[in-house]
Amino acid sequence: MKKHAYVVGASITMLAFVTAGCSVKDAADSSVLTESDAKPNITIDGSSTVYPISQAVAEEFEKESETTVVVGTSGTGPGFSKFIEGTSDINNASRPIKQQEIDACKENGIEYLELTVAIDGLSVVVNPENTWCDCLSVEQLKKIWAPDSQVKLWSDVDPSWPQKEMKLFGPDTDSGTFDYFTEAICGESKASRSDYSPSVNDNVLVKGVSGSKYALGYFGYAYYLKNKDKLKVLGVADKGNPNDCVKPSDESIEGGKYVPLSRPLFLYVNKASLKKPEVATFLQYYLQEGQELVGEVGYVRLSDKLLSEERNALEDAIESAGRDVESGSTK
Repeated sequence: MKKHAYVVGASITMLAFVTAGCSVKDAADSSVLTESDAKPNITIDGSSTVYPISQAVAEEFEKESETTVVVGTSGTGPGFSKFIEGTSDINNASRPIKQQEIDACKENGIEYLELTVAIDGLSVVVNPENTWCDCLSVEQLKKIWAPDSQVKLWSDVDPSWPQKEMKLFGPDTDSGTFDYFTEAICGESKASRSDYSPSVNDNVLVKGVSGSKYALGYFGYAYYLKNKDKLKVLGVADKGNPNDCVKPSDESIEGGKYVPLSRPLFLYVNKASLKKPEVATFLQYYLQEGQELVGEVGYVRLSDKLLSEERNALEDAIESAGRDVESGSTK
């Protein structure tokens, strides 16, 4: 694996007189890191939903390489902003890239590769002490979360439920999870009531729901699985019929039965970064050994067919990047 050379400026004390056996050149040479001293690094930012996968893959990859992989969790939208600025190699994303982000990439000369790496099922959760609700229809979820929602009490959704204030928790407005949920449930991305407790950190949402008997929230399937002893997951009825109620599970998500809250999870890769051998190798690892970690952190692996397609797309992009290097292209 090739490594980058990083030159560190040395602080050299200049003597008024140079004594024998010591020269300024020798002092300077001793303070410069050679290529063999440098450690390659990969920068990843973006979605907190995709973070558990990328972090797990990064930790295992670092054990088998001499590369440092730094994974951030600023959210899908802020992550794309950094990606567009060229300050990250890869953006974790829990939604597809938006048209304005595509346009901004073009303006900044950023060519990217989109890779699907896992499948998620957004989970609607309540406190375990909630004994009155096991399922919500899409219509009921819209009634709760719509921008003009009048729901204040649980009884506003169903008169037989408690006349207690419903405490709502969800991702903040920069989150790809927020974008996906609002589009799937409310019919338009970012169309949501604003009087809820938002956070970019899913663990904060878990704490909020688990700490209040009358709470309701939503976030990625992995965070439910990790905290299922503290939470109760609800089924979702896509057609409005309680008999059609489906809870998120590996089988329902992979089988396309958990609708409309199943979604793909993505990596967006700066194609210029594929010219760095460590980035190309990391992504190959992600779609090979790394796929074993998808299920371990709580998401659903890609089908063999889709995984093969993603691997082929990656290899084509790596080959193209190699041709650019050979030709001296700086694209």
